[in-house]
Amino acid sequence: MTSLTIIGGGWAGLSAAAHAVQAGWRVRLLEAAPHTGGRARRVMHQGLALDNGQHILIGAYHDTLALMRRVGVNPDTCLLRLPLNLKTPDGSGVRLPDLPAPFNVIAGIAGASGWGWSDKWAFIRRAIRWQQQQFVCPPDLTVADLCAGLPPAVMALLIEPLCVSALNMTATQASGQVFLRVLQDALLDGDGSSDMLIPRVDQSSLLPDAAVQWLKQHGAEVVTGHRVENLLPHLTSPVLLACPSWEAARLTQSLYPAWSAKAAGLQHTSIATVYLHANADLRWPAPVMALHSNAQAPAQFAFDKGRLSQDPSLQGVLALVVSACEADRDSISTAVLQQAREQLALPQASLLFTVLEKRAAFACTPALVRPSMRIDSRLLACGDYVAGPYPSTLEGAVKSGIQAVTLLQAMP
Repeated sequence: MTSLTIIGGGWAGLSAAAHAVQAGWRVRLLEAAPHTGGRARRVMHQGLALDNGQHILIGAYHDTLALMRRVGVNPDTCLLRLPLNLKTPDGSGVRLPDLPAPFNVIAGIAGASGWGWSDKWAFIRRAIRWQQQQFVCPPDLTVADLCAGLPPAVMALLIEPLCVSALNMTATQASGQVFLRVLQDALLDGDGSSDMLIPRVDQSSLLPDAAVQWLKQHGAEVVTGHRVENLLPHLTSPVLLACPSWEAARLTQSLYPAWSAKAAGLQHTSIATVYLHANADLRWPAPVMALHSNAQAPAQFAFDKGRLSQDPSLQGVLALVVSACEADRDSISTAVLQQAREQLALPQASLLFTVLEKRAAFACTPALVRPSMRIDSRLLACGDYVAGPYPSTLEGAVKSGIQAVTLLQAMP
């Protein structure tokens, strides 16, 4: 039986470990933090089970959903499936009806509120062109370049919300090619691929807790609170770096300086999650709503945690998400609280807690050259940041873990 050491217990590391165990490997997983889950895990605040960031999965996340099922998590009960909804509190925006693809997209665009018919026709023409081009564009284009000429309403109510939620960057910064890949998977990957899958449990309960239990039951060793200081002693057998890019760069700096420099050179973007408590009895049309976002009102999405969860302690708790966040914690908390009071008509809302993940996602810029998965014959890296077609997403991390183990299996 071949031994494999996995350094890092985020979603990529857990995915790799489960895949390796199933393939018959003897797995040892080492996680520096006292918990697994990485950037998608539970955080406790005053007895409330919250998260270090909100994640919306989509129906096209086939590998993530398969992994959940493998370790004993039922996505049908832990995730709320809703058609894609980018409607704001005033009713403007796009909501896809529950129809087979591509009729859901056509009907959703036709019924978009806040768009004129010229806006709708302009987007449909552009989408047809993207499809004819097989969702490929020159790698140096930004999303704004890709969408040049689209009406302002289309940009404000569809392109910008999709871009910032998927790539954690604005349209003027983000890679047009990666954005097209996200659109292709979401809109053309079969019925339900564009559906939003919204967690009804905390992020650790969604996968990491069950994955650790499953791994131990299948003979894997999972060690938390263990930071690897020196990579060399572990290289007597295959090693998979599933830690963040900056940790992988540190571990490889002396042995593989060229790969290390590429990993260390990645830029990152921040996400803030502002938790509020609302005393009012909420009457939202959906448990997740898009918001009108600008510099003074920075949150793009709001989650009604009480409506999503069966936990009575979360009733009245809201989570407002600021992707591509550039402000400090206090400033962003104040601005989002005011935004909730005005846009969501919650004058009595109060601040509970703000989580600011300063390196939540790698900056998915045009023509970005990401580190390769293969470092050496016995050393690979996985994670959403390694070379691949996806931005920083849970599905990208899970896929990367599977691909790394598959590549190790193919090596002599």
